[in-house]
Amino acid sequence: MVVGGTRGVGLAVAELLAALGAGVVVNGRDEVAAGQAAERIPRAIGFSGSPSDPDVADALIDTCVREFGRIDILVNCAGTAEPVGSSILNVTPAQFQELIDAHLGTAFQTCRAAAPLMARQGSGAIVNTSSFAFLGDYGGTGYAAGKGAVNSLTLAIAAELKEHGIRANVVCPGAKTRLSTGSDYESHIAELNRRGMLDDVSYQGALDAAPPEYAAPTYAYLVSDLANHITGQIFIAAGGFVGRFDRQTPALVAYRGHHDEPPWTVEEIAAQVG
Repeated sequence: MVVGGTRGVGLAVAELLAALGAGVVVNGRDEVAAGQAAERIPRAIGFSGSPSDPDVADALIDTCVREFGRIDILVNCAGTAEPVGSSILNVTPAQFQELIDAHLGTAFQTCRAAAPLMARQGSGAIVNTSSFAFLGDYGGTGYAAGKGAVNSLTLAIAAELKEHGIRANVVCPGAKTRLSTGSDYESHIAELNRRGMLDDVSYQGALDAAPPEYAAPTYAYLVSDLANHITGQIFIAAGGFVGRFDRQTPALVAYRGHHDEPPWTVEEIAAQVG
């Protein structure tokens, strides 16, 4: 099951999985695009609708089981761009919620629908799509928050589902898609660089991204038996670069025991942190 599989990275993933022998259900919100994607991919079925709707997510997973007998792989690649110029200074609640639904909502609903079936069969692989934007370097609000939440959701379900033989990982892709092309996108990236939010290397990389086909193999690897020991990790697939984010761990700034010492004063914390 490839959600957001009608365009960009999702389409490249769906095509590669099919080439490697998988039967694929390709999902996108646009019915025509879903049909066209299914026509060009061997053993593929198109399914249109937004899986952030729980009924659509359930029907989507049911379709995969009905057509292919089971669901072994769930890949979430759906996404929508932040409105041009959007920031915490001007985003509307409706715009923010739409972005959260498109990213976190879709990942949650499809994982919720697929996980019990995978648990019953004792195996399965989930790959959710995040973005470098979760670090905040690209500004925005709902896009960054949604992608950061996808990371946390995936780490949590990886820990929860490990005993059932299910793996869950994240890929942060860098690729030239409809979300990362055009004059609005280029102006946005240039403005981030001008403001010092995006360094020169990231700026050039954002403007000269590789085609989606360069990101797809990392997804295919993570759902394959070659990665049966890997779960709860966040990977990067950007052109020829494959990377991995280290798991965040706390660094000790200061410590005192609470049984026999008073709380830190504000000034003491400032001295330790500063």
